[in-house]
Amino acid sequence: MTDELNWLYEPAPTPDQSARNAATARQKRLIKPEGALGRLESLAIDFAGFQGREQPQLERLSVRVFGADHGIAAHGTSRFPQAVTSVMLNIFCEGGAAINVLSREQNADFAAINLGCVVPAGHPGLVDEVIAPSTADFSQGIAAMTYTQLACALNAGRRQSTDSDCFIGGDMGIGNTTSAAAIFAALFDLKVADITGRGTGVGDAVLARKVELIESALEQHYAAFDSPIDILRILGGFEIAALAGAFIASAQRCTPVLVDGFMATAAAAIAGAINLSVKPWLLYAHLSEESGHKLALECMGVTPILSLNMRLGEGTGAVLAVSIIKQAINLHNKMFTFSEAGVPVAD
Repeated sequence: MTDELNWLYEPAPTPDQSARNAATARQKRLIKPEGALGRLESLAIDFAGFQGREQPQLERLSVRVFGADHGIAAHGTSRFPQAVTSVMLNIFCEGGAAINVLSREQNADFAAINLGCVVPAGHPGLVDEVIAPSTADFSQGIAAMTYTQLACALNAGRRQSTDSDCFIGGDMGIGNTTSAAAIFAALFDLKVADITGRGTGVGDAVLARKVELIESALEQHYAAFDSPIDILRILGGFEIAALAGAFIASAQRCTPVLVDGFMATAAAAIAGAINLSVKPWLLYAHLSEESGHKLALECMGVTPILSLNMRLGEGTGAVLAVSIIKQAINLHNKMFTFSEAGVPVAD
C-alpha cells in the first residue's frame, strides 16, 4: 500500500468518557423513570461523548452522495441500465431526488461526487473526482480496482469529510449491491446466498445469477484476501471505497458518522476493519429492506435506529434518523430535572 494511504491507520480520538458520564448522570436526574426513553437516552449520551460536553447539539449536518459504476453490472445484475447512475448524479445536482428533499429539511450541507460513470455525468454542480468509467468486472479473475484507483477513491472520500456535528455518506451506482454483498461475504465468511439480495428488485433468475457471480469471484480471488484493504480493492466500487475513506477521516476529526443502508454499511464494515478506532464514531441509521442487511448488522454487533422497510440508498435512511437524534438531544437538554420540577425522589 502506498505512503499516501498511511493516514488510514492514524487512530481516531476516543469519544470523551467524562462527557458521557456527565450526560448519563443528567439522564438519571431528568423527570422520568430511568431508561423510560430507551434508545433516545443512549443517543444523547453518544453525542455528548462525541462533542465532549454534557449537553450536545446537532445543527451542522453534512451529506455527501458518492456515485460510480461497476464492471460487474455488465452481467445484468440490476433492473436498470448503467446510464441511470449518471442520470441520478445529475438529478442530485438539480435537487430533485429523495435525498435532496430530506437534506433540505435538515438544512444540510449537500454535495454529489462523481467518481466515474459509463455514461459521463456532466452537471456543473457535480464534484469531479472521476477515476475511470467504472471498476473492472471482478467476476473475471481481476480486481475491481488497481492500487492507484483504490487510493484515488479513498482519498476522494477523505476530502469530503467535514467539521460538522454529523456526517452522512450516500451512494449511487448500478451494480453496487452485488459488490457490497461480495464484500460482506469475504469479510465475514458468509454464505453468498444468505447475504445477497434483490437490489433494485430483480427476479429469481437474476438473483441466482448474482449469487453465482459472487461465489465464482470469491473462489477465484480467495488467496488474495489478505486484508480488508485487499477485499475492498478486489470486490469494491469507487463509491464504496470513497465512503470508507470519508468515514475514517470523519472519525479522525471527531465527526460522528450516521451510516445509511446496505452499501454504506459495507463501507463502514471495511472502515472499521481497517482502523478499529473509528468504530465508536459510527452509528447505524436504519435496517434496510435489502435482505442481507440484517445479517451484516448482526455480524458487526450493531443495532440500527430505524426500521422503515427502505432500500433506496442515497443516504435517505440516515437523514431521516437525524430527526430522531435531534429529538433525543432536545429531550436531554430541555426536560426539567427532578430538582428543577420540585419533585421529591425516593432513595
